[in-house]
Amino acid sequence: MNRLRSLIATLLALPSLAIALSACGDAAPLPPPLSEKALAAVTENAGAPTRELAREVDDLFTMPDLGDTRALIVMQNGEIAAERYADGYGEDTRFVSWSMAKTITAIMIGMMVADGKLSMDESAPVPQWQRPGDARGEITLRQLLQMRSGLRHTEAGDPVYESSEVRMLFLDGRDDMAKWAEEQPLEAEPGAKFEYSSNTTVILADIAADVLTSSRDPDIRRQAVTDYLNARLFEPLDMASMVPEFDAAGTLIGGSLIHGTARDWAKLGEMLRRKGRAPTGEQLVPRRWVDQMVSPSPRSPQYGFQTWLNRPLDDPEQPHPLFPDKAPQSTFALIGHMGQYVIVSPQQRLTIVRLGHSAGEPRVRMVSQLGDLFTIYPLR
Repeated sequence: MNRLRSLIATLLALPSLAIALSACGDAAPLPPPLSEKALAAVTENAGAPTRELAREVDDLFTMPDLGDTRALIVMQNGEIAAERYADGYGEDTRFVSWSMAKTITAIMIGMMVADGKLSMDESAPVPQWQRPGDARGEITLRQLLQMRSGLRHTEAGDPVYESSEVRMLFLDGRDDMAKWAEEQPLEAEPGAKFEYSSNTTVILADIAADVLTSSRDPDIRRQAVTDYLNARLFEPLDMASMVPEFDAAGTLIGGSLIHGTARDWAKLGEMLRRKGRAPTGEQLVPRRWVDQMVSPSPRSPQYGFQTWLNRPLDDPEQPHPLFPDKAPQSTFALIGHMGQYVIVSPQQRLTIVRLGHSAGEPRVRMVSQLGDLFTIYPLR
């Protein structure tokens, strides 16, 4: 017995062991063992420690109070590093974009600018704004892309049915969304302030349709935009699942309603990571346009052309759409309602897609957890 007591005393005299033993009562519980399902989500091309990546992916599906993750894809250097789906979802499931569609609209506008069909800094070609004395004629295409048109577009309202987005999508504007959005008056000088607005993106989609056809026949407008997106974007990227939605007037609901699989959303993110190039090497949209898409606007450091940026905010107390503390400032994202994300970090050769349903505080926690994925990949 005396020899046992002497041995215990000797061990406790070792500082590291004494500290470890004294902390045992307060230590956080160990995470549960990784399941076969969690480990199977990680591929041989992970580019990161398998178990660490599997743990981060598993946490997004299993941790409480993060909402509902339904699909997750991690692509590193053009290869799938991890892929996982919730029960009832799979690689053939089409997921709604919500506001991720805005970035597709910006890509389409960029192609038309490159083709010489649109001008960035002249009056936006909206016919009713061209009447003599209409101050809305000062709004430029650049200002629309950067969400600083000055139009009275309130994305969120109280009560909710008073918001411009809800009225346009579901109430008095639903049959001709662009007409309703374009009719709204100015509430600020064009270019003076940032105001995020799905209405603004529908105006951009209307402008794009007018470039492609002079017809006001809804079927002709719908087909013209569908054919253009397929030929110029979806087919070159082999994004066969993509289904855009249109309103009754034949205008693409370019701010919120394009459907596609998680893999196809990842292909879009990869194209942007490659500065507009398809895997074949074809330049689908000019590099300079992608650079402008991911450059801060004069009125918002976290927003470019219909695309969210990972830049620090002027007021660090304000909520951030991404995570500047966890990923490079060059990171950018497509972000949609209820937690749809395509996040691209060019410096890490990463594209991460998360699709699901998270709102309020669970979404805030989910985004922080999503940011942890970026911390396990080095800068290149």
